[in-house]
Amino acid sequence: MLWPQTTATPEQPMIDPAYADTLADWRAARLADLAAEDGWLNLTDRLELTPGTHRVGSAADNDLVLTAGPAHLGVLVLDDDGRASLRTEGGAALPFQPQPETPARLRHAGLLLELHVVEGAPALRVRDIDAPYRRNFNDLRYFPTNPAWCIRAAWQAFDAPQALAIDMVNGVASSVTLTHRAVFQHDGQRIDLLPTHLKQGKPMFVFRDRTAGQETYAASRFLFGEDASDGQITLDFNKAFNPPCAFTDHAICPLPPQQNILPFRIEAGELLPQL
Repeated sequence: MLWPQTTATPEQPMIDPAYADTLADWRAARLADLAAEDGWLNLTDRLELTPGTHRVGSAADNDLVLTAGPAHLGVLVLDDDGRASLRTEGGAALPFQPQPETPARLRHAGLLLELHVVEGAPALRVRDIDAPYRRNFNDLRYFPTNPAWCIRAAWQAFDAPQALAIDMVNGVASSVTLTHRAVFQHDGQRIDLLPTHLKQGKPMFVFRDRTAGQETYAASRFLFGEDASDGQITLDFNKAFNPPCAFTDHAICPLPPQQNILPFRIEAGELLPQL
């Protein structure tokens, strides 16, 4: 069987103006999401939690010492059922509100507090809404646009769902369920990419290529598959982007499975951020 192939070459590619406009819109939205108050530029703390009460604030006499915010923010209460609230100095109990596809959160005293749970282990994740880094972040950098790295790959369903162990950057292992793989050829070699996550209703691929640790983030980059239909899916590596861990030490990101560590360079997509 013939698989879709990349035709990426070092020559300057011809770029369709409509494609360039679409890509510019995507990059603008990417930057806006990154720099939003719940983006990845202002994450200051991630502190493990156990059920019970915890005094929270930036002063050293708190149970949970933050690097941002007031000296004594209040008392965090984590119930056995996983619900959380913050009792403020004035006595009011402010509940963490559930959110679709994001952790339960509470906005208070210039901070965005989140109850972040990984493999059943809860933690308090804190964002400083007015962090200087977020306010002063200028732009993202990219490889030159190359439409040849926008690939229409074969989209193959497995006969049955498959479980796969995924390592995280903090050493914790996670388990995901695979239902499909994307298949294409590069330089005559068959490439099978596994989508290990589903985000925003789209399959997400965690991959690493030979640019990692040099032009791009060492651990991995992420890529959303698009327009999956009729046994095909679009892999536009010009939209490959850095994981949260490229911007903060307080994020927990998945590492690529062995099948997604590619033995060639993909000179497309987001470059290392200038921190």
